Amino acid sequence: MKVIIAPDKFKGSLSSSELCDAIASGIKKYDSSIEVIKHPLADGGDGSLDILEQHLDLETITATVNNPLFKPVQATYKKTSEVAYIEMAKASGLVLLAEKERNCTQTTTYGTGELIADAIQKGVNTIYLSIGGSATCDAGIGMAAALGYTFLDIHKNALQPIGSNLIKIHSIQPPENNSALKNIKFITLCDVDNPLFGPQGAAHVFAAQKGANPEEIELLDKGLAHFSNLVKKLLKKDISLVKGAGAAGGLGGGSVIFLESNLQSGIETMFEVTRFKDTLKNADLIFTGEGKIDQQTLNGKVIFGISQLIKTKEIPLYVISGASELTLPEAKAIGIKKLKTVISSSSNIQEAFKNTKSIVTQLAFEMIKETHLP
Repeated sequence: MKVIIAPDKFKGSLSSSELCDAIASGIKKYDSSIEVIKHPLADGGDGSLDILEQHLDLETITATVNNPLFKPVQATYKKTSEVAYIEMAKASGLVLLAEKERNCTQTTTYGTGELIADAIQKGVNTIYLSIGGSATCDAGIGMAAALGYTFLDIHKNALQPIGSNLIKIHSIQPPENNSALKNIKFITLCDVDNPLFGPQGAAHVFAAQKGANPEEIELLDKGLAHFSNLVKKLLKKDISLVKGAGAAGGLGGGSVIFLESNLQSGIETMFEVTRFKDTLKNADLIFTGEGKIDQQTLNGKVIFGISQLIKTKEIPLYVISGASELTLPEAKAIGIKKLKTVISSSSNIQEAFKNTKSIVTQLAFEMIKETHLP
């Protein structure tokens, strides 16, 4: 029996590699003869660099850049001689801010732009930009500002590139010399397919978890819509219907506008780079998981990506997650055969976080024990 273990991380608790180890322990506890293949994954968002580093020979570059609140922070990215892999969360991520500092009306992707500029200066010709885990909702104007763009209000005053100023932008000044950007191939890895604005857009779906209150969410959504219309008018680019434009507070859309980037499914790219399809050969069972399963899972996360990949292969899909908001019919609809959560196996959330690894191991043991595969 060949079992593939291919989870995403439990954010704030276990890395994808640690989760692989915990699940493997449960399986081996039941039957040590079962062949277990660990293949940790990410969806193109935060944590993707750690996965790529396990499969590629990469150099780590460290640079001092601005964090989401314009404070200096040491951020890293990975590169080969010609290709850079940048994870925006390293410079503009929610994890860089304390709880009381989080408010995406005031945050910026400027530091992400600084990482891009550093990579270009070091001579790469291709940049993979992983977006996810952001503290921002600025549609990428911070990133663009770091690359030479200026955003002006109606009085031709330069605006600070933060979310609350999107609504105030009246004109856009491109860099004096844009040739450096034009010569780079950009690929943006998205972990969701949300549009830039509207009920399913960057503000309404994601801004609350980044510290915005209901009034601020409305302001941000109006700002994103205004910005989209302005870009269409001034730059002749229409991103209003682009899937994934709303990813990472609109950085998905911003990368299309300012970098002429191609938006790609993060999980599909990770499958390709890590050669996951090769790992799947002759598999009898797949274990996967992520910290929380909800409607966002259905927009391109690891679990959904695997479920689509194996749809015609008839390989049972078992899921262990921290928590789940999906109904049983919703889980079955995307091909999940068994689903267990850490929170449902704990007396409270404190226990769930304290004993995550041992609980995951026990859940894996129970799930494999229930299996009647040869």
